[in-house]
Amino acid sequence: MQEILLNVESKEIRYAVLKNGVLQDLIVERKKNRQLAGNIYRGRVTNILHNIQSAFIDINEGENGFIHISDILENTQKFQEMFEMDFDWDQDIATSKAKQKKETDIAKLLKNDQAVLVQVVKEPIGTKGARLTSNITIPGRYLVLLPNTPHRGVSRKIEDPSSRDRLKKLLRAFEMPKDMGLICRTASTNATPEMLIAEANELLKTWQHTIDNFHKATKPTCLYEESDLIKRAVLLSVDKKYDRILVDDYTTYQRCKRIYANYENEHPIKIDFYRDKVPMFERFNVEREIDRALRRKIWLPSGGYLFFDKTEAMYTIDVNSGRSTQQSPSNVEEALVHINLEAADEIARQLRIRNVGGLVICDFIDMRSRKNQRRVLDRLKESMKEDSAKCTILGMSEFGLVEMTRQRSRESLTQTIFTHCPYCSGSGMIKTHESMSIEIERSFKKLIQQQQQFGLELVSHPELHHFLSHTDRAYLLKLAEKMNAELKFKVDDTLHLNEFQFYSMINGKKLDA
Repeated sequence: MQEILLNVESKEIRYAVLKNGVLQDLIVERKKNRQLAGNIYRGRVTNILHNIQSAFIDINEGENGFIHISDILENTQKFQEMFEMDFDWDQDIATSKAKQKKETDIAKLLKNDQAVLVQVVKEPIGTKGARLTSNITIPGRYLVLLPNTPHRGVSRKIEDPSSRDRLKKLLRAFEMPKDMGLICRTASTNATPEMLIAEANELLKTWQHTIDNFHKATKPTCLYEESDLIKRAVLLSVDKKYDRILVDDYTTYQRCKRIYANYENEHPIKIDFYRDKVPMFERFNVEREIDRALRRKIWLPSGGYLFFDKTEAMYTIDVNSGRSTQQSPSNVEEALVHINLEAADEIARQLRIRNVGGLVICDFIDMRSRKNQRRVLDRLKESMKEDSAKCTILGMSEFGLVEMTRQRSRESLTQTIFTHCPYCSGSGMIKTHESMSIEIERSFKKLIQQQQQFGLELVSHPELHHFLSHTDRAYLLKLAEKMNAELKFKVDDTLHLNEFQFYSMINGKKLDA
């Protein structure tokens, strides 16, 4: 059974994919750090870097975005990789490429203070701004509109030759404005011509609306927003044929039902509202898995373990035999292979849950046989197929090292939850005030709902107390009133920055949430 759990809090939405009760994927999205990838902006060029043929563009989202000349000139290879598709060429490619080669200097394409239409292709991470492109794409359920590119193609994931031919004929028959293209997505396989035509017209209207807003705007602003996490969760459930969506917020539950109503003929999904007093992520052991994913050491079922370490340049994962009980002298090699195979599955899962991006080096336990090395490498590749992020895995070296890259789409779980520790001059990590505020809200609800405590006193460090006073105090008091409870705030400078305590206002006893 595969299902999606949606945990909705005042400042955070958490999305978890479970397969037979085991956490497979996790997205934590905070309202103050909403997703930007896919959004289209009216930007303003602030600085041109001639030496690296790039520019910085203000899109009014904190740090300036970054664009390289390769993201301005049309790059067919990028489109093919992005949408896993083959193009049917409708124009002379040689002429198109020759025309592009003439424009190889970014100064000929962009000027300071110029207004530009750009789309975010990579989320801002840390102090790095968003990565931008001028090759705009507007995705729908079945089609992707390419407003600036005249290519038409079909996703490679549609393997049935008759379906591919049918969709190619439909694409050729579409009457599209000049220099615009379309891509048929995997979901278009079962769509009727009428459905595809209706969506193509809808995408064209969206594009026209975006262009109209671009001309009306006078400063950097967002013109088009990509689907939010809730809508993406419903569409993914239909695409992947999941069994259930479980939501713990009634408003979000109703919205999921409304979105699903448009696609219920494609695949039956149960959408349920979670009513239990025990928090949903706690009931399904997701909280425990999140806590595990924040640790350096991960134990494997056989007794082996993994070490996850991050450096400035890469992520390293070390596989160790640990206290494995399968070390019989007669078959040591097979025992080591068994640990490595377990590790390959767990590495793929942890990379998804932790959302690790960039260069990753996996150090498996040494194996003598090349055949066994291939077994482990094949298992890793097979496990990574479930990953929505694009991954490239190289062969295994003589030392048992596997180099791989994983697409960095958003902040990692650690970057979302933690910040640098002020106690040790930044060499360690502590949870952000935002993270602590969310934990306080969860504990507060739990104490009321499960322990029937309606008079509570919250004690926290002065800095955390100061943060709450300026951001969330009013919300927490409103929440207390809504739940027929009373809440008071108190300061204790002996507490750690990441520590808070609840006390009963009736008997003064400390309460454990």
